[in-house]
Amino acid sequence: MLILKRHLALLSFGVFTLVTTTISHASLQSCGSAPLIVTKKNVGTVSYLAEDCSKNWQDQSIRLDFNYTHDIPEWAFKRAAQHFLKKNVDRYSSDSPLNRITQLYRPVRKGDLYRLEYTASSKTLALSLNQRVLGSIQDAQANQYFKIWFGQSPFSAKLKQQLLNE
Repeated sequence: MLILKRHLALLSFGVFTLVTTTISHASLQSCGSAPLIVTKKNVGTVSYLAEDCSKNWQDQSIRLDFNYTHDIPEWAFKRAAQHFLKKNVDRYSSDSPLNRITQLYRPVRKGDLYRLEYTASSKTLALSLNQRVLGSIQDAQANQYFKIWFGQSPFSAKLKQQLLNE
């Protein structure tokens, strides 16, 4: 009986978590989408969602969805993230809380979806692969991770322009 109560409690918590997650996602609107080009090869698409597309990305909850049409190795994500964080985030170092997100990357296959979501109210950044949360950080500077794509020296200036409709 005790085991059954525990399972019901976990199930109830899971349903509550699913409902609250769905509610938070529902408040984001689609702002832009663009092809993800790596060394002149289209490897997927990126979609940008925000609470208010007309507001600055740094001042709200936002999300990037990366839908892949090609396999990409884990090291490529980690190397690119480190490179662009160093270029765009003041005082970035390997012991930065942002690096904990970088270390979560896994290889992707055609059809995989990476989701990077920042919740402004809790200052939480979460990384998911195919709807499974790999991990998160809660930090005052967590949204600075998006400078990989939206910083002064982004991964792709054209991608930044397309996503932010600049």
